[in-house]
Amino acid sequence: MTGTTLKVALLQETHRGSRDANLDAIETGLREAAAAGAQLVLLQELHNGPYFCQRECVDEFELAESIPGPGTGRIGKLAAELKLVVVASIFEKRAAGLYHNTAVVFDRSAAIAGKYRKMHIPDDPAFYEKFYFTPGDMGFEPIDTSVGRLGVLVCWDQWYPEAARLMALAGAQLLLYPTAIGWDPNDDQAEKDRQREAWVTVQRGHAVANGLPLLACNRTGYEADPSGVGAGIQFWGTSFVAGPQGEFLAKAGTEGRQLLVVEVDLDRSEHVRRIWPFLRDRRIDAYGDLLKRYRD
Repeated sequence: MTGTTLKVALLQETHRGSRDANLDAIETGLREAAAAGAQLVLLQELHNGPYFCQRECVDEFELAESIPGPGTGRIGKLAAELKLVVVASIFEKRAAGLYHNTAVVFDRSAAIAGKYRKMHIPDDPAFYEKFYFTPGDMGFEPIDTSVGRLGVLVCWDQWYPEAARLMALAGAQLLLYPTAIGWDPNDDQAEKDRQREAWVTVQRGHAVANGLPLLACNRTGYEADPSGVGAGIQFWGTSFVAGPQGEFLAKAGTEGRQLLVVEVDLDRSEHVRRIWPFLRDRRIDAYGDLLKRYRD
């Protein structure tokens, strides 16, 4: 990090058939990112394996691993060797019958600097995550690293302004979202376009509303439904970095592996918040009903 400028990287990848193959690809990407001068690298959601939540099957729990474990161990060693801050994403086995979708942060060290357990868990066709993941119990707490305070959230969390706001209120300097989202191949192109644009737009809105840079790293490629019932998912990639006014700093395509590397000026958040003082003008005295499910 030079002054307030931080060079970040997003590694948009496909599932390569096995954990070892995926980790090999991640190692290649981390080495490329380090060679390009990146200091912080964000990986996609559940990068060690397939997106297994297209079906409900107890056999898929065999993909889970402890933290620390083999998957985090390899990434931690690379973070230490390459002097990178790395945000990884693991299917965590916490105990027998207790599993989480967990982001793990390494701070230029093999040791784990912090973790975040996904709070919002979807349950939709092809995204049957409630069968696998217990909702997070660590709250919305940023993770302090040598490059700044990271507000790490995971995929479905990205649709909730409350999550981004709470990270901002706790002093996060960046918002980061490892993600696995894509199209139903049976949808027409207009519906596909609406869904992808909504995904991009809502996250840019979080950047604007909180005056923070935002990083979203998505999977790419087609993954079949193992049950054969569904049409599978075409993950739409489109990983991107936005500035504190929602401006695009970097954006990947919808298909194929891609490494995005871009500089982010962390000092811009201070300047943007001076001209758009959303935190100053919040009516915290009038928001009590947000604690209700719905106002009947």
